Amino acid sequence: MPTVAIVGRPNVGKSAIFNRLAQRRIAIVHDQPGVTRDRISAPCKATQHPCTLIDTGGIGASLDDGFGAQVTLEADIALDTADLILFVVDAHEGLTTIDSALSAKLRKAKSPVTLVINKVDDEKHENAFADLARLGLGDGIAISAEHGRGFDRLVAAIDEGLEPLAGEIEEAEEQAEVRGIQLAIVGKPNAGKSSLINAILKDERTIVSEIAGTTRDALDVPYDYEGERFTLVDTAGLRPRVKRDSSVEVFSAMRSEKAIRRADLCLLVIDLAAGVSAQDRKIAQLIGNEQKPCLIVLNKFDLFHPGASMKERKKEAEEQVRRELFFLHYAPYICVSAKEGKAVHGVLKEALSIRKSAQNVPSTGVLNRMLTHAFEKTPPPAAGKGTKRLKLYYATTAVNDRYQIIPVPTFVLFVNDKQLMNKSYEQYLRNSLREAHPAPAIPVIFSVRSRRRRDLEFKSK
Repeated sequence: MPTVAIVGRPNVGKSAIFNRLAQRRIAIVHDQPGVTRDRISAPCKATQHPCTLIDTGGIGASLDDGFGAQVTLEADIALDTADLILFVVDAHEGLTTIDSALSAKLRKAKSPVTLVINKVDDEKHENAFADLARLGLGDGIAISAEHGRGFDRLVAAIDEGLEPLAGEIEEAEEQAEVRGIQLAIVGKPNAGKSSLINAILKDERTIVSEIAGTTRDALDVPYDYEGERFTLVDTAGLRPRVKRDSSVEVFSAMRSEKAIRRADLCLLVIDLAAGVSAQDRKIAQLIGNEQKPCLIVLNKFDLFHPGASMKERKKEAEEQVRRELFFLHYAPYICVSAKEGKAVHGVLKEALSIRKSAQNVPSTGVLNRMLTHAFEKTPPPAAGKGTKRLKLYYATTAVNDRYQIIPVPTFVLFVNDKQLMNKSYEQYLRNSLREAHPAPAIPVIFSVRSRRRRDLEFKSK
């Protein structure tokens, strides 16, 4: 699909333009320079011709956190791959030396460049246009991303620039509709989430740094593996709420939590060398509370007890993760080293295996036979001092429409009195279903309802 790259120095409004063209709040908009660091991509919804938007980190400024060179590299990659470039400048500040240097660089680009003059809120900013003409990129298109002014002209200019590529777009649009398995890669800061994506892609797509909190946006990265489509969602590291020291970090955490909810499968990345931490457990609980399929990725395995044998190391890793994350017992695990590139494609193979097994949702008949056998094998205990026991009349399976790629069924149990279902017996039934019908990574969800037997018999008629 044709790509449109949005470039410019920090804090000129690139992310606001990106969000308006995508018609979604994807990139974080903030008045702090340098918020966007990685390349963020999304389909453009505003234009007639389908295209992919790329929001880049600000070029040319010396960021105070040491990411200046890497941000510039990310923007350079976008420039090399873009079919159309939107060069954004700030009407309030007028022409700057950084803008002049960038325009000289952009005039050498192989793709057409459109000058976009942002923050034109009223007539008093028109005086800046004369200076900006010296950039040598034409008169430019005056807009206000905050208020939506001038976007009809900007959209028309993008469509005009993409017109020569219209013949290739139709086929690409059909392919883009299939997003494949959406994997949300989550974990605490510096666990190796971005390194894992780069190792899978064999590309420095996301910025990797020892500084915690490098990734701030949730980045969707499409990837094809063995004929299957994946969308890798790199998320910001989730720190405890009390340690989120800026509004940007709060917004980033909200994006990460949203990525968990919309994902088909969550990859919980844990720094195995540092061990399972309290924050790892909190993120695992978040995944469990959302009732999401999960695969635990034990990263930095090369640094975990390096002197021991492979068998001993894997045994110790399994014992640690099962002990510390016992409430996420349904999630399988895989040991990798993202930095060394070892076993990283095993993650995608495991995801395909999880999808295959999840598609085999038990039918109503199979479900009732499995549960009846579990009740006969270990009858439910009597309630209190009385003799009243839980009775199962009927069970059925319901699948939420949101989970079609990796189905997460809800097992609806009709019983004599749902108050008689205690937690220990409910867990016993879960374990029995898992044993009779294995579905790795998929949570077993019960919905217990009180019904009279004659109501069920009448309904069946």
